[in-house]
Amino acid sequence: MPDRMLELMLKLDAVRGISGYEEDVAELMHAELAPLSDEQAGDPLGNRYFTRRGAEGAPVLMLCAHMDELGFLVQHIEDEGFVRLAAVGHHDDRMLTDQVLEVMGADGPVMGVVGTKPAHIVTAEERGNAIPLREMFVDLGTASRAETEGLGVRVGDPVTFARVGMPLNGTRIFTGRAVDDRAGCAVMIETMRRLAERDVAATVVAVASVQEELGLRGAGPAAYRVKPDVAIALDVTLAGDTPATEFRQLPIRLGGGPAIKYFDWGPPYGSSVPRRLTRRLEESAERAGVPFQREVLVGGATDAGSIALAGAGTLTGCVSIPSRHIHSAVGVVHLDDMEQSVDLLVAFAELLPLE
Repeated sequence: MPDRMLELMLKLDAVRGISGYEEDVAELMHAELAPLSDEQAGDPLGNRYFTRRGAEGAPVLMLCAHMDELGFLVQHIEDEGFVRLAAVGHHDDRMLTDQVLEVMGADGPVMGVVGTKPAHIVTAEERGNAIPLREMFVDLGTASRAETEGLGVRVGDPVTFARVGMPLNGTRIFTGRAVDDRAGCAVMIETMRRLAERDVAATVVAVASVQEELGLRGAGPAAYRVKPDVAIALDVTLAGDTPATEFRQLPIRLGGGPAIKYFDWGPPYGSSVPRRLTRRLEESAERAGVPFQREVLVGGATDAGSIALAGAGTLTGCVSIPSRHIHSAVGVVHLDDMEQSVDLLVAFAELLPLE
C-alpha cells in the first residue's frame, strides 16, 4: 500500500517557496486540492482557497496551512562575485555557516556555498559567538560581479537551502528543508481527501496561505474573505525530546500524536484558544481514537493569531505537528503524528457545529 503521507512530503518539500515567492508551491497545492474541492480561488496576496461545499446553512470550517518557508534574498553582489544575503523570516545564524544554498536565478538554479572568516584567524571573542549573517557571503565559484550576473543572479532573487527531503533510515521520521509548514500542507491535503469520501454537513475551506514567516500576513486577510464559523491553523510546533532541551520547557514529543494548542506567544503575535474549542478538539481526538498532546508554547506563534483577529473576530484554534530542529535546514516530523492529525481533523469536521 502506498505511503500517501510520505509521497506528499517528498513532493511538497522539493518545491521552493520562501515568503513572497510561493507561486510554485501554490501550483502544487492546486494540483492536489482542486480535484477534492468544488470551488477554487486566489487573492492578490497569493493565498489559495479550495472549498468543499456542505449542506445549506451548515457551519463553515476554515483549515489553514502556510505555504512559505524560511529563506533568503540576494541583497548585494560584490565586485568579486560573492553574494550577500538578507534573511526572509526569523533565522538562527548558528545554522547558516558552511551550508550549501540554491539561488533561484533568472536562468534556473545556481548553487553556492556559505563562507566566512576561516577558523584559524578568528579572535577568542569571535570564537565564542555565533557568526552574524552580515559577515557571511555566498561563494558561487565566480570571480566578478559580471560573471555572477552572467549566471542569471540578480538582487532580489530568492535563496533556499539545497537539501533533498527523505525518511530517516527506513523509519517514519521525515526530514526536510521545509517541513515548516509543508507538513501542515500535507495534513490539509489528506484531510480534504478523506472528507471528500464522507457525508459531512459542514462546508470546509482549505486555505493555503502566504507569508506566515513574515508576521502571519496572509492568513488574516484570508479569514476576512472566508468568514468562517470556526478556523483551525495547521502548523508545526517545537518538540523538546532531544538532549539539547529541557523537556519541561518544551513538553512535546515526536511520535506522541498531534498537539492541541491552548496558548502561544511569540511577541508581538499569539493565541489564547477559547476553551469551548479546545474541548471540542479533545473530544474529536478521543472519538478518532488518537493520542494527543497539550501545547502551551512561549516563543512562537502561528497563523491562528491573525485569523482570530480577522473581521469581527474568528473562533480559532490550532492543531500542531511536533517537529525537531525548527527554523533550520533539517526540520524533522513523524509521519504518524501527521496521519493522526488527519484523523482528529476529520472527526472535528464531523462533530460540527459547536454547541
